[in-house]
Amino acid sequence: MATNSNELHTRTLAELAGGLAAGDFSSRELTEALLARIESHGSSLNAFITVTEEAALAQADDADKQRAAGEVGPLNGLPIVHKDLFCTKGVLTTCGSRMLENFVSPYDSTVVERISSAGAVLLGKTNMDEFAMGSSNETSYFGPVKNPWDTKLSPGGSSGGSAASVAARIVPAATGTDTGGSIRQPAALTGITGIKPTYGRVSRYGMVAFASSLDQAGVLTRSAEDAALLLGVMAGLDPRDSTSVDEPVPDYVGGLSKPVKGLKIGVVKQHFNEGLDEQCGNAVKDALKALEGEGARLIKIDMPNIDLSVPTYYVVAPAECSSNLSRFDGVRFGHRADEPEDLLDLYCRTRGEGFGEEVKRRIMTGTYVLSAGYYDAYYLKAQKVRQLISRDFMNAFEAVDVIAGPTAPTVAFAIGAKTDDPVTMYLNDIYTISANLAGLPGLSIPCGRADGLPVGLQLVGPHFSEETILACAHQYQQITDWHQACPEDFR
Repeated sequence: MATNSNELHTRTLAELAGGLAAGDFSSRELTEALLARIESHGSSLNAFITVTEEAALAQADDADKQRAAGEVGPLNGLPIVHKDLFCTKGVLTTCGSRMLENFVSPYDSTVVERISSAGAVLLGKTNMDEFAMGSSNETSYFGPVKNPWDTKLSPGGSSGGSAASVAARIVPAATGTDTGGSIRQPAALTGITGIKPTYGRVSRYGMVAFASSLDQAGVLTRSAEDAALLLGVMAGLDPRDSTSVDEPVPDYVGGLSKPVKGLKIGVVKQHFNEGLDEQCGNAVKDALKALEGEGARLIKIDMPNIDLSVPTYYVVAPAECSSNLSRFDGVRFGHRADEPEDLLDLYCRTRGEGFGEEVKRRIMTGTYVLSAGYYDAYYLKAQKVRQLISRDFMNAFEAVDVIAGPTAPTVAFAIGAKTDDPVTMYLNDIYTISANLAGLPGLSIPCGRADGLPVGLQLVGPHFSEETILACAHQYQQITDWHQACPEDFR
């Protein structure tokens, strides 16, 4: 096998699949090379909570045996990491929280199960904002993740560990979750591709819940092609998840060749306002011009209620989180306070010790908006506005095929810069939240630089249009090379 293991980390998931199929290297060699990358670079980014070295090598050996026997799954021998809120049998599943710092899951989530069944090799679990609550990966009990483009900067969140590990070429692909932008925003800030599929497209079974009507599993990769490959394995009906939708899963990889000629791209006027950094805005506009040059049509659209997305989200999401996190009480699993005086003391001290400040803030907010006398004034009204936002999208998609714009209002910001101002932190998701409220698929791809840092272009489509936005992203990546850039210290 002539391939130099020192360069395997430079290959995309699709390129690695081709190399394994051609016999250029074995899964064992690939796994050893990437485990070495984790050892040499993982601590500088704090991107991992758990590294499953022994199990990974065993899985790689099994994959090589299966390939030799002609039993090859779509991800046979390919390495991957999971965000640490996907239950993984026999492996720590902490959700970035002290509450679950010692919790070893007794079962696999559907996402883990499907990826494993496809032959993938699990290298470990990635760091994240506590219970997925955060936009900077600073709320993790295990410390902040650092951006490989500049380790003084945040990689975004809550899927920051997954994003940083892919951007730094430590792993070729990672799973993530997106409740209000937690895949797309870190993808933008680290210069990679991230997709949140339609709500219900990927099973939520075994995915620790934050806000059940908003959470959706997705992927972070280096290219749209890689995202299509991985999403095709994850997607599909799961009878164990009542929110899973029985909708045929198309051949995402096969659909990538669809040209953008004639594609009607909506440009929302509210996305290009004073809150958008000028350099970021110019990079996005250049990307739109490039797509227009390939034959796409740019159409200006008005979405009058979209500016209400952030306040709507920060009523709905905390309300759901306050309900979902009530199970963490020190009785059944997770952290338990020592020597409680009585049941009330057990509850109070367990939750006070186990949860971090941001999680407590959202639980308290959610409990407040659901309480008697405030439910109608806040929660019910937020749900009505949510429907108005969804209607804006429905009206827009009568005229356009996809909606394009910035993923985040700025490039990556300094760690600690926004921790004292939750509202400013929340505004980092201003362009991504609306897709979650409407349950729509959204994708971010790198499209330029601002102050030397990556800028993301967001594409949002109608329900179950993942094939369309992936094809649009792929065609853009055929005429640009932003997605091929690697942080200098990790080449």
